[in-house]
Amino acid sequence: MITLPPVIGGTNETVFAHVASSIELPKHDKKRNILIIYKKNNNKSEIVTQILLGENFITQSKFGKFYKGYKAYDKYKGFIDAKDLHLDKRKKTYKIISKDCNLYKKPANKHKTNKKLFFNSKISILDNKNNFIQTTVGWILKRNAKPINFKTKHFLDNVRLYLNTKYLWGGNSPKGIDCSALVQELLKFNNIYCPRDSKDQKKFFKKEITIKNIRKGDLLFWKGHVAIALNNKKLVHAFGARKKVVMMGIKETIKKIYSKSKLPLLCVKRIKKL
Repeated sequence: MITLPPVIGGTNETVFAHVASSIELPKHDKKRNILIIYKKNNNKSEIVTQILLGENFITQSKFGKFYKGYKAYDKYKGFIDAKDLHLDKRKKTYKIISKDCNLYKKPANKHKTNKKLFFNSKISILDNKNNFIQTTVGWILKRNAKPINFKTKHFLDNVRLYLNTKYLWGGNSPKGIDCSALVQELLKFNNIYCPRDSKDQKKFFKKEITIKNIRKGDLLFWKGHVAIALNNKKLVHAFGARKKVVMMGIKETIKKIYSKSKLPLLCVKRIKKL
């Protein structure tokens, strides 16, 4: 990766990629290849978001054993344990298309490990043997990856991978995810930019429509919550009340959120680029 020139204020920003090897993975996620960004510089702090394999984190300053910085993709700020960051100059050319996939020590089924890569992780290919490709963290089956620019016909085509995933505040993987990360990860896979938080998503997507004209892919916003329309009757969301990603009726959801939290539906937005 690169060291950027000094920015205003005199600090140096360094781009780090999450490419921890299988023996260097942090204790909290040895099997997951997922790193945590915290609200404060300690690992008991609130989780604000996560970093999947191959994503970049830009450091700005160091506080003890933690770096303060932001996620390169969406500029989301927070603190990350210094030991979890590793420089990597390799270009990420493929991405994981499965909900998860096993890592192998060698390109053979008998060498399967208990470690996994997860949907939307970005990888560099180091070698290619039989039905396997080698990444920086081990071998995976070829069928689990596609070129980095690959996209599906509609961004919701991958939503099945997240159904019944547990609700996790700050999570953004099939091991645990929140409402706004579900939207972001599905769009990101299809190379459509999307902010991290629902309040920022509401501002970013400009085209507002009426509930009567809702269709597949439209976003429904409440204060602190977002859902995705599957059609004009159903939606999908990471719903804290159900503690998982679920499909529900649109009318049912509007009624349930209002009855429990007194929060009305604020608006429905349409994503122009699909």
